[in-house]
Amino acid sequence: MNPLWIAAALFGLILIGLVVWVLVQNTQDQKKNEALESQMNELRRDLLGLSTAQTHSTTKLETIADAVATRLEAVTTAVRDGLKGSAEVSSKITSEAQSAMSTELRNTREQLSQMQKQIGEVQQAGQQMHQTAQTLENILGGTKSRGSFGEVTLERLLEDALPRSLYDLQHRFRSGEVADAVIFLRDKKLVTIDSKFPLDAYRRLTTEGEEARKGFISAVKLHADAIARKYIVADEGTLDFAMLFVPSETVYYELLMSADSKGVMLDAYCREKKIIAVSPNTLYAHLCVIDMGMRGMQIEENAKHLSDDLRGLRTQLDKFGESFERIGTHLKNVQLSYADADKRFDKTSNTLDTMLSGAEPSQASLEYSQGTLALPPATAKKSA
Repeated sequence: MNPLWIAAALFGLILIGLVVWVLVQNTQDQKKNEALESQMNELRRDLLGLSTAQTHSTTKLETIADAVATRLEAVTTAVRDGLKGSAEVSSKITSEAQSAMSTELRNTREQLSQMQKQIGEVQQAGQQMHQTAQTLENILGGTKSRGSFGEVTLERLLEDALPRSLYDLQHRFRSGEVADAVIFLRDKKLVTIDSKFPLDAYRRLTTEGEEARKGFISAVKLHADAIARKYIVADEGTLDFAMLFVPSETVYYELLMSADSKGVMLDAYCREKKIIAVSPNTLYAHLCVIDMGMRGMQIEENAKHLSDDLRGLRTQLDKFGESFERIGTHLKNVQLSYADADKRFDKTSNTLDTMLSGAEPSQASLEYSQGTLALPPATAKKSA
């Protein structure tokens, strides 16, 4: 094989490799890539022509080599210029990329800091919710705890709404049953309140879903029947109804929304049994109404006592008027008696003076001294 051909082939391969490298390095410069692509196509055509001319004449190899050398020099220059432009473009792109990356990293760092802060708050809230849930679980865990929870809540409501003299805690009936609280009304009437709601049935409702609804309804019905049986005692002064205290608004809502298989609402069943289901809010409203009613009745009773006292005062004043009138009559009589006595004293004094003077008293003087004749004005003045 001709060495010139081999050299031309090697030059062609080198040229192709350089062109490929230039194309890889100058992807950002479209115009230069198009120029290099055009030159590469020309080289391909030249190589193709060279390959074709080899079969015709070996004398043309030198001409082709010169042409290849010229083309290679041009390509080298173009590659050098392209590399210089690529360096500038790469430097600019690198600077912009670094700036953009710095900005993005700073923003990302701030966002990560905010996310970590929010995650910390969420974790804290989750921990608090877990503690609250655990506390509620402990409250709803046993019968004694559930009873204590309801009793404490009921006691706080009674303390806030009523004077201590109007209610009693742990009231015992003659049958031995103990009501959680009773409210004292007029005429020694009592309103009984029970706080031992079956919260375990509600807990099963929240964990098992609607499948436990039937058990919840059944438990509330049984509890209402027990309250009606134990705490509505007419012989001991209770009214013909009692209150079922539900210590949670959520549980009270479930009670209101529950109905048995016959479509009877659970609260309607309780009212039929003379049991009034109340939540903390509704019980407080009932207690405020009772307190206002008791205050109104006390005011009415005080007004009645005041009216009775005023009527008694009127009677005493009338009696005093009668006595005062009698005293006035007596004073008038005393005044008349005093005037009459004064006249008699004057007569007696005049008669005595006349007798002491040695003169014979006239018949008129005697009559006057005896009260049968009044002296003339002149004589009276002289006597005086």
